[in-house]
Amino acid sequence: MHHLIIQYTCLLAIIIAIVMLAQKIKIAYPILLVIAGLGLGFVPGLRGIEIEPDMIFVIFLPPLLYEAAWSTSWKDFWKWRRVISSFAFIIVILTAGVVALVSSNVIPGFTLAAGFLLGGIVSPPDAVSATTILKNVKVPKRLVTILEGESLMNDAASLVIFRFAAAAIVTGTFAFGQASLSFVLVIVMGVLIGLAIALVFYAIHRWMPTTTNIDIILTFITPYAMYMAAEAFNFSGVLAVVSGGLFLSIRRDNFLTHRSRLQGINVWEAVAFVLNGFVFILIGLEFPVVIKDLGPNGLGPAIRYSAIISGVLIVTRLASTFGAGVFTVFISRYITTADNRPGWKGPLLLGWAGMRGVVSLAAALSIPVALHSGAPFPNRSLILFITFSVILVTLILQGLTLPLLIKWVDMPDPDYTVSFEQQRQLVRKKLSMVTLDLLQNKYAKHLKENDMVKAIKIKIDADMELLADWDKADGKGRAEEFYRDYIMILEDMMHEQRSLLKTLNKKENINDDIIKQQLALLDLEQEKLRQHFSFEEE
Repeated sequence: MHHLIIQYTCLLAIIIAIVMLAQKIKIAYPILLVIAGLGLGFVPGLRGIEIEPDMIFVIFLPPLLYEAAWSTSWKDFWKWRRVISSFAFIIVILTAGVVALVSSNVIPGFTLAAGFLLGGIVSPPDAVSATTILKNVKVPKRLVTILEGESLMNDAASLVIFRFAAAAIVTGTFAFGQASLSFVLVIVMGVLIGLAIALVFYAIHRWMPTTTNIDIILTFITPYAMYMAAEAFNFSGVLAVVSGGLFLSIRRDNFLTHRSRLQGINVWEAVAFVLNGFVFILIGLEFPVVIKDLGPNGLGPAIRYSAIISGVLIVTRLASTFGAGVFTVFISRYITTADNRPGWKGPLLLGWAGMRGVVSLAAALSIPVALHSGAPFPNRSLILFITFSVILVTLILQGLTLPLLIKWVDMPDPDYTVSFEQQRQLVRKKLSMVTLDLLQNKYAKHLKENDMVKAIKIKIDADMELLADWDKADGKGRAEEFYRDYIMILEDMMHEQRSLLKTLNKKENINDDIIKQQLALLDLEQEKLRQHFSFEEE
């Protein structure tokens, strides 16, 4: 145990160093982590690290899915629900079928069931890689929404396919009709269980005497309760977490206090970062073990089959996204669609953003070692090698070239003709107007007598004046200059205040808790400045 703790502590330090390097050279950190993991797999002290399938499914998957659900915009998700559903279910099933047909015809000894098993493993793209890359480039919001929404839903379809294919190989029997009915049941019941447990935790948060720390701890228990409850009945734990997470995310303002929301976001961002970092570096670490299991004579053919399957996945993904675009144009004659003319740029970018990741890794590693008869599971090492190769090829090839493709395509944002900055100024104007209206109509007496209330109005009046200047052709520069001066002066004031607080803390007659409280208020004020006066556009 002591040795294991040292190993994972070293890995965490390596992950942090690699992520900092990735930020420095502006490359998505999942790519560098996988490459680094490959090299670290040959380091003696780290060579013995092996990934337990249960650790990926039970420990990593529920919190990562839950955090993604909480980060998803329900408004955008609902707007693009048809596209997301088609990508998450139809395209995943189609991709699994194509991989099954190709692999069963190309790879000797590969049955159709083994092909579907492989197809279920490698069919779902991973959004963590894509969205990490897209953060560094300017891309329409709809593409990010579709990729994130797809990744929330596609895991369920792929894992159901994987489950049925594995059962067919292990038991030697497969009934299509029964499997189709079970497919629907697994998805529907997974969603219902997730919503039921979400309602229970909603009630606990809302009506029980919770504190901020209890609220945050409950948010960690929630995804595991959803996942394990659904899996206990052999339903989709993935969809249980996603549906329950979306349900609670939409209602977060109703049952969480402002402190729980602020602290919870910070905690969850850190946890998700660490979990994703471990997953991607473990992919690279495990690859040398997979190569060793193939044996010296199996490596050459395995590389050839991996190249074929990787090519099939990339081509199928591109064909599917363009096919979805053509179908959208056709069906928009009969129903209302979010965009009846998707063009070629969006489908191309969505098609090329199909990197594979954590779910494919977890599914491959969970393949049984032996059949019910006791015989070894056929082609297990080869399936693992192909899966790891697909993850590496798509992450490195598509991941490194996606930013260049986005710049070459230069797709304008068709949904937001008004810039991000203009939208932000409009929202701030409306907030200031409703605040002034409240002060003048409801608190007119306080406005005359209370200097602190007067100070609020003076600040809002000054803000409104600058916002008015922002709209003028020659006013934006002046307003922005004033804002920057304001930020600079406030930050300098807060720096001096921090210095004074640290000096005061050295005195015996000042309680340390008071100093910490004031420092926390300064931190909160600085974060408020950062959020309120950010001049970077999306």
